[in-house]
This record gives sequence, C-alpha cells and structure tokens, in this order.
Amino acid sequence: MVNKLKNQIRKYFVGKEQVVENLMVCFFAGGHILLEDVPGVGKTTLASTLARCVDCDFGRIQFTPDTLPTDVMGTEIYNMKTGEFEYRKGSIMHQIVLADEINRTSPKVQSALLEAMSEGQTTVGGKKYDLPKPFMVIATQNPVEFMGTYPLPEAQMDRFMMRLSIGYPTGEEELRMAANMLSGTDLRSVESIISADDVVDIQKKVTEVTVKPEIQKYAYEIVEGTRHNDSFVLGASPRALLALIRAAQAKAYIDGRDFVKPDDVKSLAYPVLGHRLVLTSEAKFAQADVKKILDGIVVAVKVPH
Repeated sequence: MVNKLKNQIRKYFVGKEQVVENLMVCFFAGGHILLEDVPGVGKTTLASTLARCVDCDFGRIQFTPDTLPTDVMGTEIYNMKTGEFEYRKGSIMHQIVLADEINRTSPKVQSALLEAMSEGQTTVGGKKYDLPKPFMVIATQNPVEFMGTYPLPEAQMDRFMMRLSIGYPTGEEELRMAANMLSGTDLRSVESIISADDVVDIQKKVTEVTVKPEIQKYAYEIVEGTRHNDSFVLGASPRALLALIRAAQAKAYIDGRDFVKPDDVKSLAYPVLGHRLVLTSEAKFAQADVKKILDGIVVAVKVPH
C-alpha cells in the first residue's frame, strides 16, 4: 500500500524521490513540513498530489500581508434567526493544509497556526474546535526574497517536524514535465490509493514500531551534541528529539520493518534538526554550513550495535 502511494505521487510529481519519501515519513509520523524553495519548483503540486492520492480534504491559504487570523481559524457569526453565534470554518479546517508563502503574513497570523499544529485544535470565541484527522500543515516560503516578509520565529520553526528543499529538477526530469504537460496530464486525473481512515490507521501503527533503548540514546546524543557545539547559539529542543524518534519510526514502517535502525535516525537528522539550529554570529560571518556541522556531530556519536 505504501509503495503504491509512493509510485502514484511520483507519476504526477516528477523527480526528487528522497523529497517524496521524506514527505511520506512526515505525513505518517503525524508531523508538519516546511518546504523552503524558490518559486515554480513544484511545492504546491507536491502538496495537492499527496492530498488527492490519500483522498484527503485539501485546503490552501495564500498568505499575504493583509491576511487576518480569522481567515485561518474561522470566526463566529451572529445568526439573527436563532439568536446564537455560529462558527464559520476557516481555511485551517482541512485535513491537508497548504500554507503558501507563510513568511509573507504578519506574526499574529503565523501564530494562529501554532495551536492547530501542536494540539490539533483551534479556539474561536473561547470555544475549542477539533481539526479533522489526519491533519497536516505543509507550509512554503521563498528563502531568497526578503522584501515584505516576516521571518518565522524559532517557536514556530520548532513546530515543523521537517524542513525540505525540492531544488531544481535535472534536465531529464524537466523534459518529462514538459512531456506530461503536452500530453494533458494534470492533477485532476489523480486517483486515490488509500483513504483518510487508512492514513489514521497507519499513523497508529507507526507509533507501535519498536525503538530500543540504545536507539533512543543514540538519537538523544545527536540532539544533545547540537546543544554543546560552539557554532550554535541555539541547539535542538526536546521536541526535536521526539520528532526525530517518531520520524525514524515512520521511516522504518515505510521500509517494511517493525523496528528502528540507527541508519533511520542518521538519515533523518538533518531534515528534522537542521531548521531548529541557530548559528552564532561568528559562524554566520564565517559562512558556516549547518548541514556540515550537524554531519560532524552525527559522525562523532557512537553508533549502537
């Protein structure tokens, strides 16, 4: 079932197999994802293709400077006939939500996502409303253009299980895209492979994948290593450790195993931890690379046998 899903996504999203796999890992782990890349490389296509393949309700929020928190969360409208306030759903009330160009809206609106992402609910007028299950936020931002943008605060970055970059396709992949367009292939023809209920069931099975104590310690030592590195002013949080372990469980499940291996943790260290690490001013001045530093930390940690 999982392999069928992966193949179906790749029919409509050309190339970048590792990005597709990490997206599935994050989805089945119950996390949220930040796609940080230049315009036009397929961020929206990837999100909408996933939603169609798993038969999930898909919503898109195009963030702009004038977007209001109520646009995201919804609002209460007074019904003169009944004399009561009625909840009108916001854009967040979908199973897969594409938060497009999240850094173009104000911090107040960005913070409206925090409760939804961490607790699976939203509060409007003092009342709590549960979000549908499964629930995933796929946010995008352009890392190059900074005019009129509001950088995401560290607290919100920490809510994303992974940050991924799609990058430009190879020449062969780009020509395949052109061929698909000319042949009339579009997202409306995407057939669902699994249902939303199946996804919820898979997410439950992921939590049952065995993580031995030595693997837990291995993940902890990697996270702990980021907190004592001189190049980082801010290391990975305890939430990061939990996210790394859960993502490793999801990867093991996708690979057809009921136990986590050290390689699962190692391969996910940068996608899960990279965006949570803040370089010191000296490291920035020296143009230090977060991935290289993190790779060095991973190599220095003893691998359990």
